[in-house]
Amino acid sequence: MQKSLARRMDTFRSRCTELGMALTHQRLVIYEALAATDEHPTPEAVYERVRKSIPSISLATVYKNIRSFEDAGLLRQVNLLHESVRLDANLDNHHHLVCVQCKSVTDIPEDAIAPVRMNGHAPGKFRIQRYNVEVLGLCAHCASARHS
Repeated sequence: MQKSLARRMDTFRSRCTELGMALTHQRLVIYEALAATDEHPTPEAVYERVRKSIPSISLATVYKNIRSFEDAGLLRQVNLLHESVRLDANLDNHHHLVCVQCKSVTDIPEDAIAPVRMNGHAPGKFRIQRYNVEVLGLCAHCASARHS
């Protein structure tokens, strides 16, 4: 995880420089809270993590920066089963395993699933940018709890 954190933070710094986004202490702490985990946290969970380093930060500031990170292509939203927004700083092409019971999310490499492609043309001249597969099921913990 340390290598991926360092890579993600390097990408963050480079992209901010390219876009002329100030590398403020708040932005660095917020992004590191996202980049340091593969748990796909909610904005509220990010806020709680960041408050440990910056007690005076507001939830609005965290949301504002998350929006900026998304606009800059540094973050993706994972909207699970139409519930609260979850965030993903892993910008490598990948898919997700989603537990329908506890809502945990696990990254799976893009090549773990047969190539996803549209048969024929997308309706209405829709231009596809990327594919995102969510595989729904039960995580090991929830599956074992059902059989106990």
